[in-house]
Amino acid sequence: MPSESQIPIASQDTSRRFATRVALFYATLFGMTGTHLPFFTVWLKAVGIDAFWIGLITAVPSVTRFTALPLVTGFAERRNALRGGIIVTSFATAVGFFVLGTQHWPVLVFLIYALTCCLWTPMVPLTDAYALRGVKRYGLNYGPLRLWGSAAFVLGALVCGLLFDLIAAKNLIWIIAGSAGLGALASLLLAPLDDAKVARPVTGGASALLRDGGFLAIIVASALIQGSHAAYYIFASIAWQQAGYDGLTIAVLWVLGVIAEIVLFALSPRFTLQPSILVVIAALSAAARWVLTAQDLPLAVLAIVQLAHALSFGLTQVGIMGLMLRQVPGHVMARAQGYLTACGGIVAGLASVASGTIYEIWGQGIYYGMAVMAASGGLVIWLARDRLSHQPHKPASGG
Repeated sequence: MPSESQIPIASQDTSRRFATRVALFYATLFGMTGTHLPFFTVWLKAVGIDAFWIGLITAVPSVTRFTALPLVTGFAERRNALRGGIIVTSFATAVGFFVLGTQHWPVLVFLIYALTCCLWTPMVPLTDAYALRGVKRYGLNYGPLRLWGSAAFVLGALVCGLLFDLIAAKNLIWIIAGSAGLGALASLLLAPLDDAKVARPVTGGASALLRDGGFLAIIVASALIQGSHAAYYIFASIAWQQAGYDGLTIAVLWVLGVIAEIVLFALSPRFTLQPSILVVIAALSAAARWVLTAQDLPLAVLAIVQLAHALSFGLTQVGIMGLMLRQVPGHVMARAQGYLTACGGIVAGLASVASGTIYEIWGQGIYYGMAVMAASGGLVIWLARDRLSHQPHKPASGG
């Protein structure tokens, strides 16, 4: 936790109010993702979009993560407007999905969705940057803020699933758009961090990040460990279905992982190990998880393995955000988050493409490749641990 010399004095009420509003926004942000991820393609098919265009359209978010996203995060940060950037992107996303719902022609759907994603995908790194500035300023912990996003993701998916049988598939887009609209309204509640009053140092700008070996190690390690989940996200349900499990069992297996992740986020303030050690533990846990997943496991054992999502994903997130707080000056945190997300998007995209080819040949053996990816991420952090052992950066100040 930051010392008093590192953060301005703030009342408990101010700190609690900031934490509550950030948690609420995280909930709307990931709750909307929980409605979009399972059902957007269902809507596309329902309005007559063919398989070719569905594949092209659903590839858009991955592309914007390493093209438009860093530009948007950098633009918001250079103008000292993280909160303003979140509000603008939130409302633009909501408007984009509402407009999208009125279109059925593939070319227009593609263009509108592409424009929407250019402002939707930067929302997570902008929010993480905003949250980490508040964490440093108010002496908070990241995990308890972020857990509400995971909880809302599950709730959003469940609500959409319940409504799936009650409304026509062509109307699912309005649930997604409505969720985005709630996020836009929640963004207005975010408290200003007085970024415009913060003086920028002459040196240590965003370009210096890409010359910082410690920072590069962070984003590469994160991309490798989180990217190692690619085969799991794509093929887990398919493999479980082929193993004879019904839809409810498959859903429970997914939910077990997210619940474990939520518990870890809640407990994270009690962690005393260095963030770099947390990331190494997460990487080794991910590698072990994927080796086990490659086996033909009984359902009871598979359920236990699913709980390792708390370590493979959740602990990685907690450790990486801790390293970002230590390694990245506050005045370039948004651009750092943009680089982190862009690097992750590139690696995850490549891993997803490779997974499809490898899965056709070796089936569950794909997880051995994912285990190597995760272990490599841990090795990167371990080798860079001396660069990451210094004290946290102090926020930029007028001095």
